[in-house]
Amino acid sequence: MMNARNSLTIAGLLIIAVGTWYMASSNKQDEITKSVADTAFGGYYLRSARILGTDESGQLLYEIRAEYGEQQEDNKIELQNVRIKYSSGADVPWTISADMAMIYDDQDVLRLSGHVVAVSDEGFSGQVTEIRAPLLNIDPNGYKAETDSRVQIRIGSRSLTATGMLALLQENKLNLKSNVSGKFVP
Repeated sequence: MMNARNSLTIAGLLIIAVGTWYMASSNKQDEITKSVADTAFGGYYLRSARILGTDESGQLLYEIRAEYGEQQEDNKIELQNVRIKYSSGADVPWTISADMAMIYDDQDVLRLSGHVVAVSDEGFSGQVTEIRAPLLNIDPNGYKAETDSRVQIRIGSRSLTATGMLALLQENKLNLKSNVSGKFVP
């Protein structure tokens, strides 16, 4: 049988347990609120983003599509699953895709990264051309693509690798910077 002393001990332990639970749950709520407040940023995000580039007269030059875009704290915009396609009026037969692109507030250059692939049916030497690189800076208004990283280029049945490249897309010119090696099949 329970005596008064045991009853008081159980009641005291119960009060301590309830008090500890209450304090722990209120502290946890404060931590969650603080964590959300610390990571919240007043920027914007986009789903199925579409950015159009035009010339001085308003004619469409290119279109940038992305599955997702988000403004970062330093006013740069991060785009995911990106595709850049020039319009037929721009006379640049290239389509470029990448896992990610960064658009910086003070620059006209997009920094593409992650499985960057540029493809043209009328590429260099008039043959189907494919350029692959892990990083590629592209100036869509200037029709230039450049990288200092390793590139793999396939022009028809020929393939090349190099470190660094400058591609003038409208002029269909390609300059490889260093460590060029290739395979040419007649």
